[in-house]
Amino acid sequence: MKFRPLLLLAALVSLLSVSCFGSLGDGATTNVGKSVPAAQLQYVANQADTTGKPYILEFWATWCPPCRKSIPHLNQVFAKFKDRGLLIVGVSDEEPAVVKDFMKKMPMNYTVAIDSTNALGTAFGIRGIPHAMVVDKTGKIVWEGHPLELEDSVVEKVLK
Repeated sequence: MKFRPLLLLAALVSLLSVSCFGSLGDGATTNVGKSVPAAQLQYVANQADTTGKPYILEFWATWCPPCRKSIPHLNQVFAKFKDRGLLIVGVSDEEPAVVKDFMKKMPMNYTVAIDSTNALGTAFGIRGIPHAMVVDKTGKIVWEGHPLELEDSVVEKVLK
């Protein structure tokens, strides 16, 4: 019986890891081809104007283990392509103070913003995080999925 709490904890951690992995809501197959709507974002770091620019829009949270694993990769992608015009906007629906405190421990070298109403995530039917979208210069989504699955070739295409 003394192993039961440990077993329950392991099950909870496993469920959390699966539940925050990027996914779309029921019935939604893809957002590729859709335009990103204007959103009221509160910028926490590195405010950016994405108009007419290619960018990665990434939905994440401080409490999400897979999101934390994705941040170093996104920092690398940004470092590799920022001089060619790529922006990254990481969007959380958490309190700004929580995100700022998190960023002191885990640097995010790209733009970080708050969507307090989660309007963007809701508009795209996103129910799991991390979830990234590559957006071309016209504002259309050309790729979406888990940030760690993003290949340089996708970014190269939107930078042309």
